[in-house]
Amino acid sequence: MSSDEIGMIIDEVIKGPDGKPLLLPLLYKIQEKFGYISKNTAHEIAKKTKIPFSTIYGVITFYDMLYTEPKGKHIIRICNSPSCYLNNLVTLIKFLELLLNIKSGQTTKDKKISLEIVSCLGCCDKSPAMMINDQVYGNLNEHKIKKIISRLR
Repeated sequence: MSSDEIGMIIDEVIKGPDGKPLLLPLLYKIQEKFGYISKNTAHEIAKKTKIPFSTIYGVITFYDMLYTEPKGKHIIRICNSPSCYLNNLVTLIKFLELLLNIKSGQTTKDKKISLEIVSCLGCCDKSPAMMINDQVYGNLNEHKIKKIISRLR
């Protein structure tokens, strides 16, 4: 990630009342372009925006949807809400981990799929549910998960 590329993205992002870029939209835009936000990139953003590095890195590490390391092409987020938990979630997580040969928080060796357990997807009426990139899948069972994953590979 070059300093010039980061500077161009900073210039594109809407500025707040103090003239500085709005931090969350800026971070999402940078992640969209590069796939993640490294410490080096965060330092570069701090230099260019005059926002303290600690503020920037604190935001990146606070939000689950911002990444400090590269993720897979497809990010599976499986919901861990009470509704999903009561509908066989633990078994489905174990099944997914076995199927993908990774644990939650990891990425497959071919860098195609990352697996994350998230607090809630807001799909309680379809529990158990998961989201792959921006697509939600509900009423999951092992058979359904196997079909969905086979389409990703």
